[in-house]
Amino acid sequence: VQLQASGGGLVQAGGSLRLSCAASGRTFSTYGMGWFRQAPGKEREFVGVQSWSGGNTYVAGSVKGRFTIIRDNAKNTVYLQMNSLKPEDTAVYYCAVGGPGVATVEYDYWGQGTQVTVSS
Repeated sequence: VQLQASGGGLVQAGGSLRLSCAASGRTFSTYGMGWFRQAPGKEREFVGVQSWSGGNTYVAGSVKGRFTIIRDNAKNTVYLQMNSLKPEDTAVYYCAVGGPGVATVEYDYWGQGTQVTVSS
C-alpha cells in the first residue's frame, strides 16, 4: 500500500484547508483510512478514521464539528476537510491505512505527512 498526501499550507485562524490522501495497492484487507497529526514536541495524535465502505466515521473530540472525512471512490482518495481552523491545529498531518482504533500501532501504512500552519 502506498499513500500520497497533499494539501497542507498556511491559513489564518478561522479558515479552511482540505488535505488529500491517494491510496494505491492492496487496501481491501484493512479497515480504512485514518488521519493523525503531530505538533512540534508532542506525540502523534489521532484525528479521525473512516472505513473504506464509508459507513463508519469517527473523529476526535478536539476536531469534531470542524473536521470531516470524505471519500472519493472513483479516485481512491480520502480527504480531510478542515474548517474553522485554530492555531492549535498547527501540525504535520499524516494519513494512514489500518484501524479501526485511535492508536498509531493499528495503522500499518503511512503517508509522508503534510504541514498545516494556522496563524492567529
